[in-house]
Amino acid sequence: MTKVKVAELREKSQAELAQTLDQYKRELLDLKVQQVAGAAAAKSGKIRDVRKNISRVLTVITRQNRDAVLAQYAGKKHLPKDLRAKKTRAIRRALTKHEATRKTLRQQKKDTHFAVRQFAVKA
Repeated sequence: MTKVKVAELREKSQAELAQTLDQYKRELLDLKVQQVAGAAAAKSGKIRDVRKNISRVLTVITRQNRDAVLAQYAGKKHLPKDLRAKKTRAIRRALTKHEATRKTLRQQKKDTHFAVRQFAVKA
């Protein structure tokens, strides 16, 4: 069994991916039975390849499910927390651009009544 290409998996439908996953799981089960029975050590490399293929298929399935849910929430005000961008804790807690530029009523009055003066300099 060779390494499966993720690009090929992305083109498949959910049903085909589920079928491929079942096929790889059955193959892994057979390989493990052979390993216990005392088959050649070369099977361990094949077991590794099959396990990695299973993880690739599961990754594509998960990604497709996430994309489908994101499409449902497109244009809505809030996203579920597990679909939001992770970023860093500090960035998530930082003020938004709107919040950072807001001014208090007192500061607004100061700005209007005591505007920065501009002087023309004779050259």
